[in-house]
Amino acid sequence: MPQFASFLSIEFHCHTVFSKDSLTRPADLVAACRRKGIDRVIVTDHNTIAGARVAQEIDPERVIIGEEIMTRRGEILAAFVTEEIPAMLSPRETIQRLRDQGAFVSVSHPFDEWRSGGWKEPDLLEIIPLVDAIEVYNSRCMRPVFNRRAAEFARKHNLAGTVGSDAHAAFELGRSLLLVEQFENADELRQVIRKGIPHVKRSPPWFHLVSRYASIIKKIESN
Repeated sequence: MPQFASFLSIEFHCHTVFSKDSLTRPADLVAACRRKGIDRVIVTDHNTIAGARVAQEIDPERVIIGEEIMTRRGEILAAFVTEEIPAMLSPRETIQRLRDQGAFVSVSHPFDEWRSGGWKEPDLLEIIPLVDAIEVYNSRCMRPVFNRRAAEFARKHNLAGTVGSDAHAAFELGRSLLLVEQFENADELRQVIRKGIPHVKRSPPWFHLVSRYASIIKKIESN
């Protein structure tokens, strides 16, 4: 990946063992980001910020607390979260709660029809005035058309775009990164996001077996 002295590389979408479908310990996530030279990592566990908090304690400069939140219509992807947002609220209430704490608000894999967290276009159109960006590339989208539709939607509606690996295992981290100018908080991220330079790579379908295995193991252990 090309290096830009004044730019930061961001992993915008990843999970730890605090998600139901990941076995990645926060310490292993941080170690992998350090090893791969990822400057900032937004830890976005499903409906919790607990794993992000643990990771941030290990590396406060590198780790940004985020959350992937399931609403009643689709998933929201947030950064700079200070208060955990519960699942299954309406999209508007979820976004309002994030706005109230100053978080950066994106939308997870908006056109991935093969996931429960995908969006129907009418629902997406209702919230685009309220969000900062949508995810225009997700490495785990199994069909390229899902990412193409997201990127086309962002261009049509003049929306900023985020990209992410959606890593559920440490080896996935960094497959999709966004290079952006220096930022320190959500407001500064909003200012630089449109100038971001994406470096993306699609993940093979077998990567989904990692998260499926994690889900099965956790179900067995809980019984």
